[in-house]
Amino acid sequence: MIPHQKRSWAEPFKIKMVELLKMTTPAQRRKAIKEAGYNTFLLRSEDVYIDLLTDSGTSAMSDQQWAGLMLGDEAYAGSKNFYNLERSVKEHYGYKYLIPTHQGRGAENILSKVMIKKGDIIPGNMYFTTTRLHQELAGGTFADVIIDEAHDPTHPHPFKGNIDLDKLEKLIKKHGAARIPYVCVAVTVNMAGGQPVSMANMKEVRALTARHGIKVILDMTRIAENAFFIQQREKGYARRSVKSLVKEMCSYTDGATFSAKKDALVNIGGFLALNDEEKYQEASNMVVVYEGLHTYGGLAGRDMEAMAIGIAESVQDEHMKARIGQVLYLGDRLQQADIPIVTPVGGHGIFIDAKKFLPHLKQDQFPAQALAAELYLDAGIRTMERGIVSAGRNAKTGDHYYPKLELVRLTIPRRVYTQAHMDVIAESVANVYDRRDKITGLRMVWEPQYLRFFQARFQVL
Repeated sequence: MIPHQKRSWAEPFKIKMVELLKMTTPAQRRKAIKEAGYNTFLLRSEDVYIDLLTDSGTSAMSDQQWAGLMLGDEAYAGSKNFYNLERSVKEHYGYKYLIPTHQGRGAENILSKVMIKKGDIIPGNMYFTTTRLHQELAGGTFADVIIDEAHDPTHPHPFKGNIDLDKLEKLIKKHGAARIPYVCVAVTVNMAGGQPVSMANMKEVRALTARHGIKVILDMTRIAENAFFIQQREKGYARRSVKSLVKEMCSYTDGATFSAKKDALVNIGGFLALNDEEKYQEASNMVVVYEGLHTYGGLAGRDMEAMAIGIAESVQDEHMKARIGQVLYLGDRLQQADIPIVTPVGGHGIFIDAKKFLPHLKQDQFPAQALAAELYLDAGIRTMERGIVSAGRNAKTGDHYYPKLELVRLTIPRRVYTQAHMDVIAESVANVYDRRDKITGLRMVWEPQYLRFFQARFQVL
């Protein structure tokens, strides 16, 4: 008799088409990373074996989405694909008004321009790079109100993305509700390691802000992943579908920015969704200036059609089980090898704790950046830094921001890689860990004015 054991999971799809990868030599990789200034963003994709730089726009679309591309109505105004997208957003998220944008940061830009005035304070559960920059360019100041556990890579809190209600209340009392245009709630908080927000916290934030007449805007880029964690971790939700949980989360907010390049499984696209008609009219006018007409927002009709289909696919329970399952599998492999990672494992990737991985490097020697370069050198795996480089500089003093978390993000694209790829990744990270004492730091030799992590260049110390 075969002993009872836990059944394996498998992807709820089969592969129809493959893309061949270029296999590089160590010498080729040394040349490539040096020419890229030890910045993985500046590598050519053809020189990368397994690309974990981002899950943004890198997912594999389904046959239904590819078929939808052929149904693109490329009319300049009033494309039928816009109305299909509008229906999908209302069905799955519940918002009244939709403004498509070319991607998430386009929505952040429009939102900031219509909601923020000089001197405003925008509370949020940990900064995100493009979000904070748009808030600052509009004259506002970001204020972090995430729970303290989010800054501890090994704390077991199941919802480290939660907003600290005491911090938020104190901020409101200090500055006054009139100076807070909205509270920005990000789900599966990226900079904290893909950590989710609980449904209870969403309800509490809604109740607190309602008492003060403050709006809540959701950064809902990976909302289906967050809903899956609520289903799995939060008491009372185990029998609820991901789809129903997504819509409930949205119901506690007044609007949202969305990068469809993540959850919605498309290569380009995003939107701003609002319930306030007056703000919608302002944003609808502003999008014409920066993105395109309000019924296409910088997107082709075929892109909107693929997005509408992808939204429906993203909230399917079996899809999300496999998507998160692959991330959890890699996390388990790395923990078995004693690799220091952010736990509990988040939604869209594994985050290596570079401070613990490379304790001999000071933070201004850019340990996460150095580790990302080393992982590429070892096996052609492209990852990205989420630490001091991403945090940027204080605009007034010019000093580096020194975040508590210094992380390397191994971001898993959706429906792209197999379990065998996860094994290769785990073995490579373990190999680099075995020789970690030999890894040297970097010095920054050039940086742009904004969002330096995309384009900065480094040299080995």
